[in-house]
Amino acid sequence: MANQGFLLASVLFSCLVAACYGVTFSSLQKTLLVTASPTQGQVLKAGKDSITVTWSLNTTVPAGADSTYKTVSVKLCYAPVSQKDRGWRKTVDDLKKDKTCQHDIVTRQYSASGSDNTVTWIVERDVPTATYFVRAYAENSEKAKVAFGQTTDSNKTTNLFQIQSVSGRHVSLDISAVCFSAFSIISLFGFFFVEKRKMKASQQK
Repeated sequence: MANQGFLLASVLFSCLVAACYGVTFSSLQKTLLVTASPTQGQVLKAGKDSITVTWSLNTTVPAGADSTYKTVSVKLCYAPVSQKDRGWRKTVDDLKKDKTCQHDIVTRQYSASGSDNTVTWIVERDVPTATYFVRAYAENSEKAKVAFGQTTDSNKTTNLFQIQSVSGRHVSLDISAVCFSAFSIISLFGFFFVEKRKMKASQQK
């Protein structure tokens, strides 16, 4: 009972800190349980495959801990292996500067009953090739993040999956380019052939 009271107090204190000073990831309580359909190491294709995400409040959280939750924002996040030497994906404790989770999956009203807490999202075509996990943030009425949950562990090493981006080249485009090039060459030779015949005809006159 004492532990539950301490956790509730910690959650409320985190909300107060977030409201006054801005939000840091380290200040958030992990109160949400999040699962996603991809298996460890699975490779998904952008623009084709989908991800099903489900989230809920952890049953060990004391009653009332989610009283400030208004919305849940679910995001696709880069795993450390795909952040290395890429400053534009860097993890920063200050969530205003954090670049870990750049791809939005869905934002919905928070439901304490667990209804409408599942989404199936087709991986968007502009998602780059990388290794990912899924994270959900609980937000208050001011849109400030007050809690989270994620599909991986704290070190972000488990339940990771890969996404393969859409190639910039397509077979149909390659065929069209070849046909257009061949037509251009034939047209060029045809032009010279016609001009040459005209010159010969004018000389014969």
